[in-house]
Amino acid sequence: MDVLRLYFGALAGQRRGVLVLLGWSVLEGVPAFLSGRLVSLAVDRGFAVGQPLVGVGWLLVFAAVAVLGGFGLRQVFRHLGAVIEPMRDALVGVVVRGVLHDGATHRRQPDASAVARITRHVEVVRDATAGVLVQARALLVTTTAALVGLVTTVADLAWLVVSPVVLALVLFGLLLPSLARRQREQVMSDERSAEVAGTVLVGIRDVVACGAEQEAGDEVSAAIDRQADASVRVAWANSLRGLVIAVGGFAPLALLVVAAPAKVASGQLTAGAVLGAVVYLSTSVQPALRRLADTTSTVVLRLMVALRRLSEAAPAPAPPAGDEVPTGNAVSLRGVTFGWGEHAEPVVRDLDLDLAPGDHLAVVGPSGIGKSTLAGLLTGLMAPREGTAALGGVPVHLVRPAVRHRRIALIPQETYLFTGTVRENLALFTPDATDAELLAAVDAVGATDLVAGLGGLDGALGHAGSGMSAGEAQLLAVARVFACPAEIVILDEATSHLDPTAEAKVERAFAERGGVLVVIAHRLSSALRAKRVLVMDGGPALVGEHTDLVRTSPAYAELMQAWLPAESARPSY
Repeated sequence: MDVLRLYFGALAGQRRGVLVLLGWSVLEGVPAFLSGRLVSLAVDRGFAVGQPLVGVGWLLVFAAVAVLGGFGLRQVFRHLGAVIEPMRDALVGVVVRGVLHDGATHRRQPDASAVARITRHVEVVRDATAGVLVQARALLVTTTAALVGLVTTVADLAWLVVSPVVLALVLFGLLLPSLARRQREQVMSDERSAEVAGTVLVGIRDVVACGAEQEAGDEVSAAIDRQADASVRVAWANSLRGLVIAVGGFAPLALLVVAAPAKVASGQLTAGAVLGAVVYLSTSVQPALRRLADTTSTVVLRLMVALRRLSEAAPAPAPPAGDEVPTGNAVSLRGVTFGWGEHAEPVVRDLDLDLAPGDHLAVVGPSGIGKSTLAGLLTGLMAPREGTAALGGVPVHLVRPAVRHRRIALIPQETYLFTGTVRENLALFTPDATDAELLAAVDAVGATDLVAGLGGLDGALGHAGSGMSAGEAQLLAVARVFACPAEIVILDEATSHLDPTAEAKVERAFAERGGVLVVIAHRLSSALRAKRVLVMDGGPALVGEHTDLVRTSPAYAELMQAWLPAESARPSY
């Protein structure tokens, strides 16, 4: 879904509310248009000619006009919610739908990343949009009114005082692309450092077990350094922006002070007109330029970055349902490219891969590199942006759903167990399975003691396996899939909560079962048990045997060196 289209569509749907805001904005801009003119009249027709009461009268008119403008601003805030809240609700709906369709719906823990997207990016969009409608709208109305009033008050000096303002606006516009780029780099570096630190903390046990504390610390430190550098670059860009705006704000006043005395002496300008011009510049134009800088750097740029991040995180459109029946169980990927959103960088790029019955493939690479996305492509949960992912010669996402569900099984890291007996949970995909077949599957993956401790097949499970550890839930999930007839099994870090011995038993059981086995590796020991390994590191994906990849892939060799001592880095399948 295109979040930008949704965003502007939501605002367009509130057209009446936007028009109401503009109407009150005109009333708010009246003081900016009349301020200098009224001060000029107070001086020239009152105080300067010995009629102070007339001067006070004009100032009282100025005060009344200011109150009128304040009333208009109050009405703007009163009607702002009618425009902002429907747009926010629509964006929250996008995030929620993304959580429900991200392949990890049934989580044993809250989805912190989704909460972060709602509380951070959506709220940034909401607040920034409100800021744009309040500040940018006021900026446009106030500046236009003030400049018109300034030109009519000091027509002879208009070009002199307006030119620096125009120049500042032009220079500021030229700086905007750099400001936007650096703001985005800062947001991305913030997210990257949080991702790296979170990955290390979640896997701290494995980091310590393989003695990779130094490598993990260096990776976190490097991410933090990049984050600090990005923040410094943003600060420098904001400093330059501030300098441009300051020059545009103070130069007109300085030029007016220099040029005005000669004009007053020659009778071309009155003292009141000069004072009125000062009022226009100091109370309207200068504050408007400062608000422009603040609005652009802290509101507009944040709005642009947040919308783009939401667009990248929005769920990809569900592929159309098909009715094709494949011939055989061979899997073939040709030129497959996939990215999460129209503007997002592809997480899978130009991938070629062939899998035949009997294949055992391990997929390795850093977090966030596209391994789970590959699982979604193999199962037909999503269609490639480019290329084809085929099962038996038919694009996987076009295979008849009943056939696809029978032939392909995906076990995600977060398991789903429902309230019922152990038997009902194990037989979810094979309702006709006998007790002997279910117990055989339980024994094959090493879950016999677990099932016995639960009371056998008649034992009761609570909602989401309450009371069970994450590892125990994963064992029941893999036993459930082992009992089903699927010829293609994908383990997406499905044994991440098991100890290495239990994990090895599960993988060997599926490998000996036959068919195609794809293991998205949590531990690199999974690569040692596989016949082939797919390395995903952000560049072109590499496929080969472990011994060949150690020689030909520096990234794979580095991963292995960090995970296992060099003397043990050999196949043990």
